Amino acid sequence: MLRPFLPKFPCIPVTDVAGEVAEVGSSVREFKVADKVLCRLKFGKGGGLAEYVVASESKIAARPAGVSAADAAGLPISGLTALQALMSIGTKFDGTGRGADILVTAASGGVGMYAVQLAKLGNHHVTATCGARNMEVVRALGADEVLDYKTPEGQALTSPSGRKYDYVINTTDASRWSALRPSLSGRGRVVDVTPNPGNYIASVLTMFARKKISMLAQVSLGKEHMRFLLELVAEGKLRTVVDSRHPFKKAAEAWERSMAGHATGKIIVEM
Repeated sequence: MLRPFLPKFPCIPVTDVAGEVAEVGSSVREFKVADKVLCRLKFGKGGGLAEYVVASESKIAARPAGVSAADAAGLPISGLTALQALMSIGTKFDGTGRGADILVTAASGGVGMYAVQLAKLGNHHVTATCGARNMEVVRALGADEVLDYKTPEGQALTSPSGRKYDYVINTTDASRWSALRPSLSGRGRVVDVTPNPGNYIASVLTMFARKKISMLAQVSLGKEHMRFLLELVAEGKLRTVVDSRHPFKKAAEAWERSMAGHATGKIIVEM
């Protein structure tokens, strides 16, 4: 399906990599050989599922001491997506912001687990949805209320404390605007990071409505924001939940697990 949009096949997938600098170009000033780093590669080119990768200095951030390669590797796409979604609703992460009532859907997934933690750093009251087996994991990440998405209450997104949500960070393409809208407060807004066609249409139709849905179709945050996330991990304020670790020779098994859509946190391939 992506053949018309990618530069060539076969395509080496994966954009999020953490490792050690093996060599630097003549114009590189910030890094040297043996530095521990985190990198977000270009989506169209990928290349991360390999022993070596060439990356631009502008896409690399130094990995602080004490932050493992696995903890760092989970951050770029998922962490930056969660961060951008919360920044888009005015969240402040220094403890000075006013909290709001927020719902995070699919909170045990890659984006969801970071969204819950970052929302709590922003003083928000967080209700989260996930499968029954992951409810304790999501509570441990800081969620104030957790809903099993398969129960009637979970399907209706009903807050156990009766709250309406000022914002919904929607991280699953299974959620429809028609199901999200009733749970919103008077001027509530949905930020959809995995939009489906119906929600795209709804975003246009609700543009000037009191209750609305907006799309976050592309992550625009960069290197400085990766540094911010790495600092939070180093300070113990943010953590990566690792679903599973796979040796490089079994990368296909890791990919299959990812495509199945039921991982709890991040799937890591180690060289």
